[in-house]
Amino acid sequence: MIEANLGEMPELFVCRHGQTEWNAEGRLQGQVEIPLNALGQSQARRNGRYLRNVLRNRLGEFRFLASPLGRAMNTMRILRGEMSLDPDDFETDDRLVELDFGDWQGHTMDQIAEFDAEGLAKRKKDKWGFVPPGEKAESYAMLAERAKPVFESITEPTVLVAHGGVTRSFLALYGNVPGQEAARIDIPHDRLLHAHGNKIEWV
Repeated sequence: MIEANLGEMPELFVCRHGQTEWNAEGRLQGQVEIPLNALGQSQARRNGRYLRNVLRNRLGEFRFLASPLGRAMNTMRILRGEMSLDPDDFETDDRLVELDFGDWQGHTMDQIAEFDAEGLAKRKKDKWGFVPPGEKAESYAMLAERAKPVFESITEPTVLVAHGGVTRSFLALYGNVPGQEAARIDIPHDRLLHAHGNKIEWV
């Protein structure tokens, strides 16, 4: 349980997409399109069942919003299927895509250590503010600024499916979690972050 600063934000469930093979291999995925693996599909079904059992007759009150990356949209489709809702009836927002890791995308940390040990050392010192090499690369701080208007625009109870970086951004923006700490928090694929009132908790 985290003491939060949610203001007037309605009830919100933030869900990370299910696992992909690149997640399993420890590869930086960023904005590369990698599909869910079998475990990832199972994780999405678990989260969908949880929402079905908790929300029950309140499902109609909720807006459903996802990152447009395939792994997030497919997670949302599975969630909605478990709730006996139309799998494709949800919105997407480009500002919810994952952090762009630039030239590092597709590589493991061990591989990056071989070709950019200096950059990896800088990231270790400032994981929240570090921008990897690459034309479109972003830091977690930049991602938080990109995603913040989406969270600010939420005016009704919402289920949001996105990515680890977006979830870290939410914790930094609303959970009183310092950026450096938020950047290092493990974000599970098989649980949801529930924000309600002035509390945030994993469920």
